[in-house]
Amino acid sequence: MKGISKLKSSLQKLFLVLFFTPLSAMADWALNMREGATPISQEIYNLHMVTLWVVTIIGILVFGVMFWSIFHHRKSKGAKAAKFSHSTTVEIIWTIIPTVIIISLAIPATKLLIKMDDTSEAAITIKATGSQWKWKYDYLDGVGEGLTFYSNLDKDSKEVSQRDSGLDPMESENYLLDVDEPIVLPVNTKIRILTTAQDVIHSWWVPDLGWKRDAIPGFINDNWAVIEKPGTYRGQCAELCGAGHGYMPIVVKAVSMDEYTEWVEDKKLAIAVAKNTSDIVLNMEELMTKGEAGYKAQCLVCHQANGEGIKGAFPALVKSPISTGKERRLEHIHQIIYGKNLMPALGHLSDVDIAAITTYERNAWGNNTGDIVQAKEVAEARKIPKK
Repeated sequence: MKGISKLKSSLQKLFLVLFFTPLSAMADWALNMREGATPISQEIYNLHMVTLWVVTIIGILVFGVMFWSIFHHRKSKGAKAAKFSHSTTVEIIWTIIPTVIIISLAIPATKLLIKMDDTSEAAITIKATGSQWKWKYDYLDGVGEGLTFYSNLDKDSKEVSQRDSGLDPMESENYLLDVDEPIVLPVNTKIRILTTAQDVIHSWWVPDLGWKRDAIPGFINDNWAVIEKPGTYRGQCAELCGAGHGYMPIVVKAVSMDEYTEWVEDKKLAIAVAKNTSDIVLNMEELMTKGEAGYKAQCLVCHQANGEGIKGAFPALVKSPISTGKERRLEHIHQIIYGKNLMPALGHLSDVDIAAITTYERNAWGNNTGDIVQAKEVAEARKIPKK
């Protein structure tokens, strides 16, 4: 009786969980694909559901007939197996029916594939370039033409991901799914997105757009999207691309055309201001504060918060000859601008940002060189060929 009572109690709890758990909580456990926010993603979802139901019905019919035959013609009832080699009628039937089903599914699937590849008449074209481990976005035409910026993993995710950080990733909102610079797009506008890569193969994937495209060095893929609903849509690099593969999220922010136009104007102004920073002079305290923020945004994942790096992969900056040697100051600046080995180039940063990061690395974690690098020195370093 105790066993029956426990079983009854367990079933009651299961019933409560299944039927009274909030839908928002159950959504985290959803097994189906997303409906998405674009016409293409909706069509893909609808085709998927039709195919799923067709397969489900076929499965029920086939297994239903099979189990009925096993039960109804079992040996204990005295059934004897029929002796025949084949039936032409049956073979024709089970050839025609699957053929009709496959063709019925293939026609809409083919039309959808053709539609997915039609990138003509796009109002805006954007190129997404993957590199270890960030995305670069170039707005090539339409409203926003000429805009270029990089999108990196957000600062909070970088801090949480550090070894011995003591922070719980489960308590970090959008852990490894947020960026410092999202790509902004207008709704109800056809956007063509080109994908390529600078170093190794990456893959640009945002589930709510209904597709992903590989980003291959020396090759350009393209696709398109018309986002119907304003909102924030998140994705990731979907191709294993190295140690920092998990640190390449994609965030698409869809807004109205008016908001998009305003964002373009503000972004262009901010870029223009950032380009004219070589005459800015900061004191040590200002450089260290700015440099720490820049280090966390650009260098933290590899070199770690304590500057000790990851043995065998990323070198330590603590007491490093390049970050403490007076005679290697220019080499230090050049390494930040042009990169080296696995270290990506950060030359897209402003002169004052690079100056601040260099100053920070030369004075943090007990390096204490006392060196102050100003933006003008970085501007001059850009003119000197890298050795």
